[in-house]
Amino acid sequence: MALIGKDIAYAKQVLDSGELVAIPTETVYGLAGNALDAKAVASIFETKNRPSFDPLIIHVASVTAVEQYVSTFPEKLKALADKFWPGPLTLLLSRKEMVPDLVTSGLPRVAVRVPDHSLTRSLLSELDYPLAAPSANPFGYISPTQPAHVQLQLGDKIPYILDGGACKVGLESTIVGMEGEDVVIYRLGGLEVSEIEQVVGSVKIQDHSSSNPQSPGLLESHYAPRKPFLLGNLQELISRCRYEQRDFAVLSFDQEFQELPKERQIALSPTGDLREAAANLFAAMRKLDQSDAAVILAEKMPAKGLGLAINDRLKRAAAQG
Repeated sequence: MALIGKDIAYAKQVLDSGELVAIPTETVYGLAGNALDAKAVASIFETKNRPSFDPLIIHVASVTAVEQYVSTFPEKLKALADKFWPGPLTLLLSRKEMVPDLVTSGLPRVAVRVPDHSLTRSLLSELDYPLAAPSANPFGYISPTQPAHVQLQLGDKIPYILDGGACKVGLESTIVGMEGEDVVIYRLGGLEVSEIEQVVGSVKIQDHSSSNPQSPGLLESHYAPRKPFLLGNLQELISRCRYEQRDFAVLSFDQEFQELPKERQIALSPTGDLREAAANLFAAMRKLDQSDAAVILAEKMPAKGLGLAINDRLKRAAAQG
């Protein structure tokens, strides 16, 4: 199994040798390798069993470091970077040739961000290359938000997990780029649409389902538990499962069901706080997936703020069946 610790020097040694390290961010844990080393990038795809047509995000220590790897930085996107980096924002920018095709799946833009985690930013500041780092989980499964999640899923395939504790945001970053003069959100995430619009004005939100994505994390079926995952009206889903005599677990926004065992239900935020719900989402999905229930029932969150991003993840988790 992987070693778990806070040793930045050892993490650097592993990465310098071309191997992979799981790193903490404010969003989820990433499976990191040297983004300029095509062999290390290939190892990320192999370890995750990730399709090579799904691009990766590269992580850097600061806004100024981005300019080493991109050829243009539009003013509107630079304004977003200045406002929200470090933070849960990824920008799609025209790449320089030094960025391997495998990182971008041959596309002309590279996804870049500055993570908001002191341990990982300290590591990045010690490296002379960026880190490609998709979520540290088998492809298509629930993203990890704690070191133990990574250990359970990939601990036998990587040498080291940098332990930064639980992720404070718990949803992947919001991905933003430009089409002409328009600012476009390609993936909803930990940075709210309203916050982005306060800086650049109105934005377009792209349909997120794609079998050949133009940016990371846009495959239609993703973030999925192993068990069947049904999304809809909870009362109707519960009634159907009882009629069909199927053992079920429930993932709700803030509801508690007195008639259900406590170990078969999780309310993401009993107080109705969408930020708390976002932070708890992936850990809750994972816990219910490990329960003895045969199927997981879930409801959509209020369609506002981070609820939009949570609903995006729930929709794609349910798309498997």
